[in-house]
Amino acid sequence: MSQDIRNLEPKALWNNFSDLNTVPRGSKKEEKVIAFMVDFGKNLGLETIIDPIQNVIIKKPATAGMENRKTIVMQSHLDMVHQKNGDTIFDFDNDGIKMIIEDGWVTAEGTTLGADNGLGVAAIMSVLESNDIPHPAIEALFTIDEETGMTGAKGLQAGYLDGEILLNLDTEEDTEIDIGCAGGIDVTATKKYKEEEFIENHTTFKVTVKGLRGGHSGMDIHKGFGNANKIMNRILEATQNYMNIADIQGGSLRNAIPRESFATVICRSHDIDNFMLEAEEISTQIKQEFSNIEPNLVINFKQTQNHQKAISKGEQSKLIKAINNGHNGVYKMSEEMEGLVEASNNIAIVNLKDGNIQIDCLTRSSVEESKTEVANQLKDTFENEGFKVEFSGSYPGWSPNSDSPILSVMEDLYESIFAKKADVVACHAGLECGILGTNYPDMDMISFGPTIKGAHSPDERANIASAQKFWKYLLEILKNIPLKEA
Repeated sequence: MSQDIRNLEPKALWNNFSDLNTVPRGSKKEEKVIAFMVDFGKNLGLETIIDPIQNVIIKKPATAGMENRKTIVMQSHLDMVHQKNGDTIFDFDNDGIKMIIEDGWVTAEGTTLGADNGLGVAAIMSVLESNDIPHPAIEALFTIDEETGMTGAKGLQAGYLDGEILLNLDTEEDTEIDIGCAGGIDVTATKKYKEEEFIENHTTFKVTVKGLRGGHSGMDIHKGFGNANKIMNRILEATQNYMNIADIQGGSLRNAIPRESFATVICRSHDIDNFMLEAEEISTQIKQEFSNIEPNLVINFKQTQNHQKAISKGEQSKLIKAINNGHNGVYKMSEEMEGLVEASNNIAIVNLKDGNIQIDCLTRSSVEESKTEVANQLKDTFENEGFKVEFSGSYPGWSPNSDSPILSVMEDLYESIFAKKADVVACHAGLECGILGTNYPDMDMISFGPTIKGAHSPDERANIASAQKFWKYLLEILKNIPLKEA
């Protein structure tokens, strides 16, 4: 199917995306894609820079007749989220993404596609290598580690860029022009516990929750998708009198709604019947609740190799209570922008094993006070059950500027080209614009992109017709960048 995708229009975009998808580029493992991008810039004979944090900057002069336009920064991030289905065999560190076409969409075989933000990267590459696209002077900024810490944006120092306008190509609805986003903070709760030994007269069960939609913990948090950690916790709460937890592995990324959770529990022989009775009852109830929105939800219990150690009933109760009381999902809707989630939390990862518990959350908010409020509530909840709580990775939101000059240009162009108005929005995801604005406060910023669904999950897919629309729009924007001020 690779050649079929390379034949899609616009060919430059899909060919560059295909090339990019041969390169492993997980967050914090971007060495190969950094080298790929540096080679790309140098092979074009363009000035190519790696800054101290490992962002890549490629500069291209204006085309003839466009020298008097403002310099623009075109920006996307190099890293992608690594998620795969449980039954998919795939090595993200070495394998290229296997892409296919399905009903007007490009998707991947059992893994994330990398359209977030690979299509943005590919669009910038296509402009850089072009000989027939009119454009002003361009500074292409390819940041690293956007998905797990915004490290590249945070580390970009003042002085590397001269552009007056920034086009961030990292949103996921082609009808929208984005002028604001949420900030975020990581909340991590940890605890040590003493294990109890179980020598005889017991049976061990593997509890599995899988088949959930998952998705982006910002863009999809309001959709009511199941959180595997919360669902597993309900099962453990319902059965806690008849078992002890040996281990839990739930979720894998802070910025993805967890799709799967696996727990190992130990039942004494005289408790097995009651355990199974409660387990089947709560499973039936949960499946009924989620029957419409999570039709592929699987919950099962399977006898497995016996474990000898597990958490005590007392510590188990505190863990279950902490996860039960920890807020997950939308916390508050915006009062200023209709339909915008102001604050939320994702209970993203729960790990319990060998005397250690760790719970990882990502709290988001477009309002700094709300972000602090949610984070502090989580802190109180976990500390009440004996956990140590740390905050890390805090980054600011991007405050909307409805008077942005480039916004006015883009609104007019959108209506002229597509005969309808664009939706001017702010999003609940974390974009790099707010962070980049810290060292470049006078830069006029906007974000837009093609339609992508299911980002951060193996259901990720990019709409082919939308990619064509996005490309057409981008080329018109480049032609209409305002003149430099005298």
